[in-house]
Amino acid sequence: MLNAVGKAQNILLLGGTSEIGNAIVAEFLTKGPAHVTLATFQGDKLIDATVAKLKAAGATSVDVIDFDARAFDTHPEVIDLAFSQGDVDVAIVAFGVLGDNEEQWQNQDKAVDAVQINYTGAVSVGVLLAEKFKAQGHGTIIAMSSAAGLKVRRSNFVYGSAKAGLDGFYTQLGEALRGSGAHVLVVRPGQVRTRMSAGVKEAPFTVNREDVAEAVVQATLDRKDTVWVHPVFKYVMMVLQHLPKGILRRLPI
Repeated sequence: MLNAVGKAQNILLLGGTSEIGNAIVAEFLTKGPAHVTLATFQGDKLIDATVAKLKAAGATSVDVIDFDARAFDTHPEVIDLAFSQGDVDVAIVAFGVLGDNEEQWQNQDKAVDAVQINYTGAVSVGVLLAEKFKAQGHGTIIAMSSAAGLKVRRSNFVYGSAKAGLDGFYTQLGEALRGSGAHVLVVRPGQVRTRMSAGVKEAPFTVNREDVAEAVVQATLDRKDTVWVHPVFKYVMMVLQHLPKGILRRLPI
């Protein structure tokens, strides 16, 4: 169970080599040492370096579990294994793919694959995590959504539509768990400097993954339901949601 300063005993990261996910784990580790479980696909070339960095950041031990977001029938076993060493204080759902929107919307296989990872896989593990957290009566599920899901735009609508679904699911999962002792935090970053965004033109209010991590850990301690990073995106999206379609169509987004 998280103590008053945010020290965890057991942290689970689904999307084990996610840069944002690892930044969040590292930020929790600044509050005190913890056991970390990384769930990622078999053969992930970044996993050894990730394990080493987390140990250097203060993890007492790091376990690695084979996890494929699209292999839904394996998810119960993955989650059971993650909880086999005791209660999990924080579970971070941070896997996903961006992909090429123009290719995705014109290629059924590419579109379905992206949506299965970004939405269906997230729902699959979310249901299983909720069951575990409700039973243990404490803990926080941190779901990585996106500002892109609050106003789905032409430039990335395959990704954005999946994030819109994820955002809605985890927002209401938090309501379903209200009163159980478990908590859900939905994170809505704008553009973040990571490998995923490396080939994308940098947008205004782009942030570093460390900025996201600091905001997420503080929001967890404050028991917030949502957190925006950069905070100004909350207001930008409010404006975009009310713009007429004809005006929105002319904007370079």
